[in-house]
Amino acid sequence: MSKARDSLPQHLLAHIVEQDYSLYTPIDQAVWRFIMKISVPFFKEHAHKAYLRGIEKTGIPLERIPSVDEMDEKLDRFGWGAATVKGFIPPATFMELLSRRVLAIAVDMRTAEHIVYTPAPDIVHEAAGHAPIIADPDYADYLCNYGELAHKAIASKQDMELYDVIRKMSDLKEDPNSTQDEIEQVEKEFNEAAKAIVWVSEAAKLARMNWWTSEYGLVGSLDDPKIYGAGLLSSVGESHDCLGPTVKKIPMSIDCIHYGYDVTEPQPQLFVTSDFKVLSNVLKEFSGTMAYKTGGIQGLEKAKTAETITTAVYDSGLQVSGVLSDIMITDTDELAYIKYMGAVQLSYNDSEISGHSIDYHADGFGAPVGKISEINKSLHQLDQADLKGLGIFENNKVDVHFSNGVKVSGIVTNIFFNDVTPLLISFNDCSVTLNDHLLFRPEWGVYDLACGGKIISVFGGPADWPAYNKNVEPNKNNISQSSNLTKENRPLNELYSMVREMREKNIEKKEYIPIIEKLKTSYPDDWLLLMEIYEMILTEKTLSVSAEGVHDQLKKIISAGSQYSDIIKRGLAVIQSQ
Repeated sequence: MSKARDSLPQHLLAHIVEQDYSLYTPIDQAVWRFIMKISVPFFKEHAHKAYLRGIEKTGIPLERIPSVDEMDEKLDRFGWGAATVKGFIPPATFMELLSRRVLAIAVDMRTAEHIVYTPAPDIVHEAAGHAPIIADPDYADYLCNYGELAHKAIASKQDMELYDVIRKMSDLKEDPNSTQDEIEQVEKEFNEAAKAIVWVSEAAKLARMNWWTSEYGLVGSLDDPKIYGAGLLSSVGESHDCLGPTVKKIPMSIDCIHYGYDVTEPQPQLFVTSDFKVLSNVLKEFSGTMAYKTGGIQGLEKAKTAETITTAVYDSGLQVSGVLSDIMITDTDELAYIKYMGAVQLSYNDSEISGHSIDYHADGFGAPVGKISEINKSLHQLDQADLKGLGIFENNKVDVHFSNGVKVSGIVTNIFFNDVTPLLISFNDCSVTLNDHLLFRPEWGVYDLACGGKIISVFGGPADWPAYNKNVEPNKNNISQSSNLTKENRPLNELYSMVREMREKNIEKKEYIPIIEKLKTSYPDDWLLLMEIYEMILTEKTLSVSAEGVHDQLKKIISAGSQYSDIIKRGLAVIQSQ
């Protein structure tokens, strides 16, 4: 096991599933083999130079679906690892895995019907798409840095709702048992969720950057770009078309965050980076605009608009995690007070403070931000002696006046220190006001006063993720690898298995003839197995008539306007050039 994978914390391991290699069908193996057969020659000319050497260095075989454990072992040499997951995982989880240099690889395999493109994450996309370019150190650094940054981005409530619909839609479209009514209903839900987004969050902007780089990115010159994006490297259709003049090529810049995308349609434009160092520069430029770096009122306003769990960090290091409901600002535009609704967690250095979990702060949290009026310093800048001079010591009743107008009146019961300076001061019989506005009543219980003069950072999600989500039951649905084997396709899978065994054991070519006849009578539209047989008998002089017959059948499928016509043509061209 790679060092990166071995060091994953428990909350990430909860999303890891086992790769059961026995669940891949003979048809699955043929789909993988065909994709690689037509992709590698094309990408040898049209992909970034890291692709071909990355195929070998990251443990990706051409003849069979890869073992992710083998990939993990190879990736360890680059300081990376690989772990298998099921379909879409929560964006925050995916990003944290990237930040830890672990590539999440969806364990399922696309069906033969979706050989050109699959709406769901699959092992072709993750393994043959993402992994090879990690062989380039500059790109690997960008991917890791992107994960770190995206993990801190603020996502909106609408973002999360859209993610849930996209996951549901991809699962239904890839499930052979789904009905057309179910698919039409989820497509309606997708359109409604997409229209509901009126604010483009930090997470959405970074998702766009990810789309136009690691998913659909081009590298090199505008006149002769090369492919490096996984969405293109794993799409035998769009990769072939994207380099043509109908797709606009735009120099890579931070402007890519202003371009939305439709996951259901080919992209009308693509961004070209001159090299992978440019990606890191663009990422750094964007990071300067993010709330986790700017903090302050601007960062808090993003958190409030998002309506999701975010974390505000005081200059004392105290972290407040929850759903921000209100930001109180004075007439002079000075931040005075922040309020959270629902469950709130208080942390320090990303570790929950004992006694200040979401169970304790189950009904919200509010706290002033600013300096004490008498001394023009914030509470966290004071030591024990300074506090005592202000009357802030245990069992003493005191009034604490802030320069922004907040007043805290109550009996001090406890002071929680970080070394010698305070992080939290607890009060009984406490009232909190901002001018004439009452913010906390004595009958509400203990008031925990956050110590800090300003908010220096605001980021998405809780500070101590495992502690915040300790009461959340893991989703038991759809957490194991799926199989594409059905009662209906079992006989066809048996034919695929026979052909694979015959090829690997170098059985006499004439033994393919009965299978050709069986395909003609029982599976006249199955072009993929015909293609495998054509490859094996093409150069056998004694079977030239049979080879010509198979070729004619494939041409007939092309002429009938099959959705697979283009890739059948490409497959024939590759085989005939061998």
